[in-house]
Amino acid sequence: MSAGVKLTAMAATLVLAFGWGALHKPADFQPEYDQDNATLDALPPLPAWAMADLPDFTDYHDTAEKKAAFFSFLYPRIVLANTRVLMLRDNLEILERKPKLTGQEMAWLKRQAKRLRVDADIASPEMYEVLNRRLDVIPPSLIMAQAANESAWGTSRFATQGNNLFGQWCFTKGCGLVPRSRVEGATHEVAAFASPYESIRAYITNINRHDSYQALRNTREQAREKDRFPGGVALAQGLIGYSERGAAYVEEIQAMIRHNNLGYYDKEYKALIGSSNTLPELLRLATGDESAFTPGGIAKSEG
Repeated sequence: MSAGVKLTAMAATLVLAFGWGALHKPADFQPEYDQDNATLDALPPLPAWAMADLPDFTDYHDTAEKKAAFFSFLYPRIVLANTRVLMLRDNLEILERKPKLTGQEMAWLKRQAKRLRVDADIASPEMYEVLNRRLDVIPPSLIMAQAANESAWGTSRFATQGNNLFGQWCFTKGCGLVPRSRVEGATHEVAAFASPYESIRAYITNINRHDSYQALRNTREQAREKDRFPGGVALAQGLIGYSERGAAYVEEIQAMIRHNNLGYYDKEYKALIGSSNTLPELLRLATGDESAFTPGGIAKSEG
């Protein structure tokens, strides 16, 4: 059987098979993929490279080289996470067109609704509407800028010891690293992840489901309706509730995107995905080598 036929067959099988809040406060965490249940969320197993630890960015003494290495490491993992979101979105659209769903398909919808905090009747028009709004991608430029900002370019204690690029919190004892500045009586920890990919995936889930980022999702939806890819600068306006710094934080993230020309990665991602993103094509990306996500060049700083 050819590789293409295998991918198509796997895609068909998958179709049939079927915390973290504002100010970095997650309510819960749910695994994206359960190795003991190959049909969970209709996603294939993660490629081995996705679980690599964070490189030691303190080895870089040249700022430009450190930035290039940081972005080059993040980009494939962002593309992978977004690709898997698109696979779920594709399956959602398939189910929405079906006149009648199986019990397994209804259970899949229920899982997605729980994960993305959608309170609506299963398979109702309202559920499909909200899931379509929440099950979508985040532009690489926005993820990169926030990761750089929150993790000090991958050198913070929480990044190096817990693969945590965005400062996500957790509330179960032992779930992460205790902040040295934690006030007496507080119980939160900064979550530890198995890999930077898992941190990116948790960040995307948070942006897609938390009430604080409704404005961001609305802007993204409006862009999609106009057949446009939403850029990080535009979506950053919806991060007003992400930090206690409010508008100043938003402006800082936007400035980082512009100064580091991170819109370049948005264009590369858009070209990689293309106008067609059927499940077999997405599956090919989601199971490919890391090199398949390497952008065609290097973003040049504007400043």
